[in-house]
Amino acid sequence: MKESDLLEKLRKIERLYAGAATAGEKEAAAEAMNRIRNRLGEVAKVDKPIEFKFTLMDGWAKKLFLALLRRYELKPYRYSRQRRNTVMVRVPRSFVNETLWPEFLELSTVLKTYLEDVTNRVIADVIHEDTGDEEEVAGEYLA
Repeated sequence: MKESDLLEKLRKIERLYAGAATAGEKEAAAEAMNRIRNRLGEVAKVDKPIEFKFTLMDGWAKKLFLALLRRYELKPYRYSRQRRNTVMVRVPRSFVNETLWPEFLELSTVLKTYLEDVTNRVIADVIHEDTGDEEEVAGEYLA
């Protein structure tokens, strides 16, 4: 997958969660973000924001999640002494369940696939062409 393909796929996912009907328009991405922000504002009137704790196990997922929160003008934080992979945010539960988390999972899957492809290609080109997993052998592991 080329980087331009990745960017277009990510934009399509954004338009899907915003309910955009005009995927071909240049302003679709900005309009989609505004629709989601407006929806978040409306949801917050009915479904009051509560504190959520997210634990993201890899740095790429955390960077993506933080960017997604900030795009929706949400303020991620963590308390002192919390682990660096913890992200806290105050947001309506319905927004998390219907928009934020499903969109994050879809974007994360696309990004992980892209990063894995790039990593495998670089390793195969520079270090060794076999990027497969290790062989599993019969026997018992003795520590």
